[in-house]
Amino acid sequence: MASVHDLIDHLTRPGTIPAGELRDALGVSPATLSRLVAAAGEAVVRLGRARAVEYARTREIEGVGREAPVFRVGEDGSPRRIGRLVFLWDGATWFERGSGGRRFVGLPPAFADMAPQGYLGSGFSARFPELRLPARIASWSDDHRLRALALRGEDTVGDLLVGSESLARFLAGSQREVEPASFPGLAQRSALDASGSSAGGERPKFGALSGGRHVLVKFAPPDDAPVARRWRDLLWCECRALRLVREAGFAAAAEAALRDVEGWRFLETDRFDRVGLRGRRSVLTLEAIANEYLGDRESWTAAARRLERSRAVDDCPFTLPAPEAARLCWLDAFGQLIGNTDRHFGNVSFFVSDDGELRLTEAYDVLPMVLAPAAETLVERPFHPAPPVADALDEWRSAAPWAVRYWRELSAEPSLHEAVRERARGAADAVERLARVVMPSEWDRAYAVARRPGTPS
Repeated sequence: MASVHDLIDHLTRPGTIPAGELRDALGVSPATLSRLVAAAGEAVVRLGRARAVEYARTREIEGVGREAPVFRVGEDGSPRRIGRLVFLWDGATWFERGSGGRRFVGLPPAFADMAPQGYLGSGFSARFPELRLPARIASWSDDHRLRALALRGEDTVGDLLVGSESLARFLAGSQREVEPASFPGLAQRSALDASGSSAGGERPKFGALSGGRHVLVKFAPPDDAPVARRWRDLLWCECRALRLVREAGFAAAAEAALRDVEGWRFLETDRFDRVGLRGRRSVLTLEAIANEYLGDRESWTAAARRLERSRAVDDCPFTLPAPEAARLCWLDAFGQLIGNTDRHFGNVSFFVSDDGELRLTEAYDVLPMVLAPAAETLVERPFHPAPPVADALDEWRSAAPWAVRYWRELSAEPSLHEAVRERARGAADAVERLARVVMPSEWDRAYAVARRPGTPS
């Protein structure tokens, strides 16, 4: 006669087991299987419904348990329960919503995005020592991430909350509005929190509620050293790039404002996953989608074209409409032509509709990282504008005149260091030479349009 021990032994393997297969393996009837599952308690979970029922062994996460409810915060700031996360024995996660569910090898894409990461997340362990998380985020397991989300995840990226504790903290919480005059103190505290942890290569920043808006604020210190001066210049370059993307009219870009306070320079951009004081919006990075469904990370353009046809060729629940794919290809071409060497997949995000359709959020982190210092040293990396690829020929032709205009504006900006202006002059010439080869009969007209203020291409 099969026992609870036999049941758990059969479930100690990767994946879930359909009810019929499990009954056959144990040699028991449906009624007996139900009794064994009940006797196993929380160690075994029943997943799915009707003929699609499966069983799995669970694992327990310290301070959280074997599963956690999931809530969605609407644009009006009101949360509602939409499902649950179940933590499976093999390290996988079952995300159940409504009448369906799916097993993920690690964290589901949205929850991977939500987990603390980069510079903003680097001080998480220090801020919440009671969670006893590793000091370095690079050392975190998925269980560590789930503990952080379920116990202190009230202010994560996107519109989801994990666990009753994070829901309670969200409902009880209120964020104090700050004035730009307090930015230097916030920057110093942010840098102190981040010390000793991995910043994932991201630039220093902090989040704030300012002027009735949720914003992210990058900063560079009031230091006359060449490296600090270069980062201050790059914040100016980033602000100008975002404004030019909007002016070009091909893609949206985050609203940005530069503020100089007590010698510090701050770049303030709106958070596109927030609405008003408490409302939220669903967002998902290209990184999270690629990890689960695409695999390779050849380029933004290649990913855009693959997502454009994803439902036809892949087991992917998301699709990117053709106009959105074209916008991402344009951003890829423009980014390359302005020397943005940091076009990784975490620097693209999408709004997600209920049916899985993706729409690009506002562009962010658009700047000539080819000019960025290496650690504490200024380096002169070569800049070589690349010709268009076949999948984005039209978008390249549209982006090139705006890239030349961008470099010309940097070369003429008196507040920038002469070394930056000199690099910009050379870059503008290099892009224009290439563009005259790619589009000889179109160049003069296209550049004239790009130079006309307020006229989208």
